Amino acid sequence: MNQLRQFLADTVDAQAEFLIVRLQNALPKMLVETVPSERANVQRQFERVADTPQGCYALADYVNFKGEGVLHTERYRDQGWGLLQVLQGMNRTKRSASAVEEFSHSAREVLIRRVQNAPAQRHESRWLSGWIQRVKSYSRD
Repeated sequence: MNQLRQFLADTVDAQAEFLIVRLQNALPKMLVETVPSERANVQRQFERVADTPQGCYALADYVNFKGEGVLHTERYRDQGWGLLQVLQGMNRTKRSASAVEEFSHSAREVLIRRVQNAPAQRHESRWLSGWIQRVKSYSRD
């Protein structure tokens, strides 16, 4: 355990670089998987969030937490739970909220839907409270 802790401490820079590279590669992947009529909105929402002080953290954390949302194997009842689905959900949230608040709210809704759509034997509701706390952290100062 001590060796693992030391390894993690020694590779913080590499871990951060991985997170950023994954985020940079996420938008092109998501746009390819988005129907043409929704691409501009997905890109606009991504950029709105990225342009805020907490936005890069929110985007990088979520994509590394739940993925891009482009894999059809990561869906229940044909509904995904990745970054793409969060960005798509932002256009349905209240307009007065900041971009990161909208992102956080949409992420919460996407994760609730995931749990509702999950097969009962997976018991995903046991994780929902922690997931919601995590996405709430995105819009905290």
